[in-house]
Amino acid sequence: MRHTRFLDFKEKEVINCRDGERLGYVCDLIFDCETGNILKIIIPGPCKVWGILGRESEYIINYCCITRIGEDVILVDVDAKKALVKIDY
Repeated sequence: MRHTRFLDFKEKEVINCRDGERLGYVCDLIFDCETGNILKIIIPGPCKVWGILGRESEYIINYCCITRIGEDVILVDVDAKKALVKIDY
């Protein structure tokens, strides 16, 4: 059985297999408290204006959409527009 630390996830770039788009780096995880299983990965969305005004959305990707976890990258197969969710702070 192979184990991975959260910090290892944060150091890997997430790339969408559908179009080769670089989505970014994992910033958070959603997991099931009872089983400890990872349910989703969260990646910061695109910056607002010129990259200086913060972000208003994030990619929320189901763990089952991960196709491969490599040494440097995590490959996912998602519709990026559907995975991009507006942040409600």
